[in-house]
Amino acid sequence: MSHESLEQITRRLFLKECGLGLGSLALGSLWGCSTDKPKTLFNALNPLQTRAPHFPGKAKSVIYLHMAGAPSQLELFDFKPELQKLDGQDCPPSLLEGKKFAFIRGVPKMLGPKAKFAQHGQSGAWISENLPHLSTVADEITFLKAVQTDQFNHAPAQLLMHTGSPRLGRPSMGAWVTYGLGSENNNLPGFVVLTSGGKNPDAGKSVWGSGFLPSVYQGVQCRSEGDPVLFINDPQGIERNERRASIDAINEINQQHYKDVGDPEILSRIAQYEMAYRMQIAVPEVMNINDEPKYIHEMYGTHPGKESFANNVLLARKLVEKGVRFVQLFDWGWDSHGTDANLAIDIGFINKCRQTDKAVTALLLDLKQRGLLDETLVIWGGEFGRTPMQENREGKQNPFIGRDHHTEAFTIWMAGGGIKKGLSYGETDEIGYAAVKGKTSTYDVQATILNQLGFNHEQLTYDFQGRPFRLTDVHGKVINEIIT
Repeated sequence: MSHESLEQITRRLFLKECGLGLGSLALGSLWGCSTDKPKTLFNALNPLQTRAPHFPGKAKSVIYLHMAGAPSQLELFDFKPELQKLDGQDCPPSLLEGKKFAFIRGVPKMLGPKAKFAQHGQSGAWISENLPHLSTVADEITFLKAVQTDQFNHAPAQLLMHTGSPRLGRPSMGAWVTYGLGSENNNLPGFVVLTSGGKNPDAGKSVWGSGFLPSVYQGVQCRSEGDPVLFINDPQGIERNERRASIDAINEINQQHYKDVGDPEILSRIAQYEMAYRMQIAVPEVMNINDEPKYIHEMYGTHPGKESFANNVLLARKLVEKGVRFVQLFDWGWDSHGTDANLAIDIGFINKCRQTDKAVTALLLDLKQRGLLDETLVIWGGEFGRTPMQENREGKQNPFIGRDHHTEAFTIWMAGGGIKKGLSYGETDEIGYAAVKGKTSTYDVQATILNQLGFNHEQLTYDFQGRPFRLTDVHGKVINEIIT
């Protein structure tokens, strides 16, 4: 070919002439026609198909109870009698120098525990009077008392806890799990989100988003009051067969669009339309708690027809019972700064404990009596801890008793799903300021959750922008000490 002829072949002309061939290659790779080993688990034709993990997992599903705002470990699980002796004294300079706090300025006062503690069960776990119901199931729980984070603001800390990064754009843990395992119920999402407390978490809906994973893996937010999913019902005058016909027509257009451009996200859109159609039958049934027996309502403290944490916890049990992989609960209102009564350690915090204690305990007992606790991993915690000193904004003591955000140490607990029973792992110093033994990070928690589901956290990856990404980034180790 002459030099003059080659000059006529522009990049635009080349792509135009070869577009069909490139599209065919892309489609062939999505259908598994490539001889290379696939780099991702995404199946474009059935993105939610059930998949086997790397090894047999001890858990089949996860219920993650996130107390948005960060509950104080010093009034719940981390008993520090030495801190009580320092109550009201000026905070030593060594606890302030070189440290960053969200609001503390100047020299705050030390703040002793505002709750009485006792040991419970054969394990002798320390649990405060604020959780009288949970103390009865202490021997089912493993407490991680030396969890650390490097984020002291709510939104970045919540993102780090659930997506492995304090910045937007990464897939949430539930999205990773659904991507890795698929769904056991074709009529329900693999990842469901329930919120209570009147607000979404500070990180917003990104905390249960799919990030760079196909959008079919993002969490589906359901409600315990009104329609469980917005717009799940057909408009008035539209019959179900008409709904089916309209979806078929839309998906026919989507399929043609996919043939033209080869974007796998279009196939996700098709799968989501089909899922939404099936959900119209399945979701209202599983999200209905009215038919639960009276003793179950009394056990959880539920009130059908209202939005509440207790209702959401009962729904979580029903969802995992129906094969949902990951159920994420966010309960807002745990940010105990002491700026008003609702955010006071001795007022609003106690009320939050009363609103949640009974339902959380009922969940563990209910799962156990149904034979589901061994295969369901339950996690409880916040995004960071609270300081052993009282918060003082602008150098002035807050009007109510409160604690500032704290990254050095906080408590998370796990139960079921192959986790040891009746164990307290990790320790903090005598005033609960810093972790001194059994330190764990948010990445370690994530790695352990994936391990219990049968995944090597370093191998569950997705190629994006030229490199494989994973939930734990380049960090994390499984906390083998808490695994049976």
